[in-house]
Amino acid sequence: MSERRLNVVVVEDDAEQRELVINEIAAKGFNVKGCADATALWRHLTVSHCDLIVLDVGLPGEDGLSVAEHLRTSSQVGIVMLTGYSASADQVRGLRHGADAYLTKPVDYPVLVATLESLGRRLRGRHAPPPAAGQEQGDGDWQLVADGWKLRTPDQQDVILTAYERDMLRCLIRASGRPIDRESLIGALTRDVHDFDPHRLEMVIYRLRRKIRAVSECTLPLEAVRGVGYLVNGMSEERALAHPLDSVR
Repeated sequence: MSERRLNVVVVEDDAEQRELVINEIAAKGFNVKGCADATALWRHLTVSHCDLIVLDVGLPGEDGLSVAEHLRTSSQVGIVMLTGYSASADQVRGLRHGADAYLTKPVDYPVLVATLESLGRRLRGRHAPPPAAGQEQGDGDWQLVADGWKLRTPDQQDVILTAYERDMLRCLIRASGRPIDRESLIGALTRDVHDFDPHRLEMVIYRLRRKIRAVSECTLPLEAVRGVGYLVNGMSEERALAHPLDSVR
């Protein structure tokens, strides 16, 4: 049985350079997506699985070092920094911020591909084997249980939620399938929206997807609606049982 193709995201603000790297990697059998900056990466990660990231350091807005540091605290994704900063101090800084490998431009593409292949083998070694052939995703709905502190998947696996995850899902469930804008979701997570890191919402969604993938083959039914926000379908919250004395109070 052949192994699945690894998903790679190339984060590079130079459109010509990004396209060149994408084409070289895709030609070697990887599934490749390009992002122009950190914001595009965070949005991509909320809706798609990623195994490896090729990351430029000098990005507009949030730089590659910050991106790598955030990724390393929340995932096991493979990170290859590809940058024009070639001094040894820059390499040390990149590796200390979470990169698995540090390559400089102009890149030797066979070396880049070999680095991705090596990281891919290590990632596969970390993960448990996939479910047996024929095992199917459950047909039921997703449900918040235990007063919203657990998310039960259609195949009856329970995922413990953080307060952010619980509040976000409750807000989406109340919308009954209608898209909710990012500002409203952020407002459900914090009282001070102006002091809330704008990337944190994407990281909350990314971490939740990662927790679900660790225990279930089911895919979280949370969708990004371009230019609007997010919506969720096929999810409900378990109604609390009435206390037996409530009827006589």
